[in-house]
Amino acid sequence: MDTPASTPESGGDVASARDRILDAAATIMRRDGLVRATTKEIAREARCSEALLYKHFPDKRDIFLRVLTDRSPRLDLAADLPGTGTVVTNLEQLVTNLLEFYENGFPIAASIFSSAELLAAHRAAMTARGAGPQGPSRILARYLDQEILLARLHPLDTDAIARLLTGAALHEAFLASYAGEAIVNTEALAHRLVAALGFGNDKI
Repeated sequence: MDTPASTPESGGDVASARDRILDAAATIMRRDGLVRATTKEIAREARCSEALLYKHFPDKRDIFLRVLTDRSPRLDLAADLPGTGTVVTNLEQLVTNLLEFYENGFPIAASIFSSAELLAAHRAAMTARGAGPQGPSRILARYLDQEILLARLHPLDTDAIARLLTGAALHEAFLASYAGEAIVNTEALAHRLVAALGFGNDKI
């Protein structure tokens, strides 16, 4: 006897349903902002019911967090970089990812600031999940700390360096979003930002 084919509502293809929901959410959030991206709209775009959506995600803020982590350039690769390649090359890769991460996420996150109440609720929800806008800077600082421990970098203020690089990446994302254009050549820009901080002298 043939097994019935899986449908969007059957739950038979769990990974596929979750991926469809995240893809739909990313599309709507980047186009319309977080406020207008209702679970009803996301479910419609993903061709599933809201009930199925809530089987995978507890609320819209969780979907937002998953879009940032699963549908954006990876920042967690920093954990695998200490002691490999060169510090300069690694930093350039991380800053390139930061530029792309903020470029993708800025149109979504900007709408959070439309009301103080919404921002406070979002901040509380992210704090409860151990997440927040300080994450990328901390990841970068942690990478630099590891390279210092490995004696591949001289002691320096890793928190300040991380803030400068993440701040520059966020600034470029803001400019690109404001202009309605993509950041031109993220790799070349990352090279310039890293070089401006003098890391070329630490090349292994």
